[in-house]
Order: sequence, then structure tokens, then C-alpha cells
Amino acid sequence: MAVSNIVCEWLRALGLGQYAESFLDNGYDDLEICKQVGDPDLDAIGVQNPAHRSKLLKSVRLLREKGAASVYFQLNDPKSLLSDNSDSLERDHSPLMLSELEALLHDQLKADGVCLTAHPYSTPRQRPESTLSKSRLGTVLGEKR
Repeated sequence: MAVSNIVCEWLRALGLGQYAESFLDNGYDDLEICKQVGDPDLDAIGVQNPAHRSKLLKSVRLLREKGAASVYFQLNDPKSLLSDNSDSLERDHSPLMLSELEALLHDQLKADGVCLTAHPYSTPRQRPESTLSKSRLGTVLGEKR
């Protein structure tokens, strides 16, 4: 099966691409779903090798802690997936670093055509009624009366 999606790419970057088809066949075709993978799931998927199980569970933990967007960075630097750098993003939280990271993330997601506010990356929520009156909203939007 030559299907390619973010889960397949994630597994390949981990050096565990042989499990891609099994992940997809068992419904793990989205990183949000992969955040739920545990030991029983690995049994169902057919991951028997203890080293592979450990690597997958560690990566799933990082996926839960840092979010699915972190995988995009890691796919651009596969060595980061293979090494133990769990504190790499926690070293410096200066505003400059965070704004640079934000800009890098924005640019990379845009280049990849990913919209995090759309399915499958987010769940639509009902928006509360706006506190702006219709006339004020028209002014904000630049509409003329």
C-alpha cells in the first residue's frame, strides 16, 4: 500500500515505516487519533518488538505533550525524532525565540498547505454571540452606512 499521509511520514521518520499500513488499517490515520495509542493498540497493530514499542510510546507521549504541529518540525529534522531531545523546546522561552518559532511554524504550515483551524486539525466549536453591535461591526469592517 503506497498511501502517504502525516502518520505514514511520522512513522518513516521514526524508522518504523513498516507499521504504516497496519496503523492505517486500524484507523490510526490522523495524528490526533495517534495520541491515544497505548500498549493494547500496539498489540492490535502488530508491534511486537520491545524497542519499537518503546520508541512509539515515547513518540506518542511527546505528541500528546507538544501537539501534532510539532511533528511538522520534526519531519523537517528527522534526527530530532530519533534522539532524546524532550527538553529542547523548554530551554529558552524568551519572547524573541517564541516569536521566531511562531513565524517558522506559520511559514512551514503555509508552505505545506496546512490550515490548523480546519479539519482534521481542529474540531469546530460554536462561537459565542459577538459583543459588537451590528452598527459597530459594520464600522470595524469599514462598511459605509
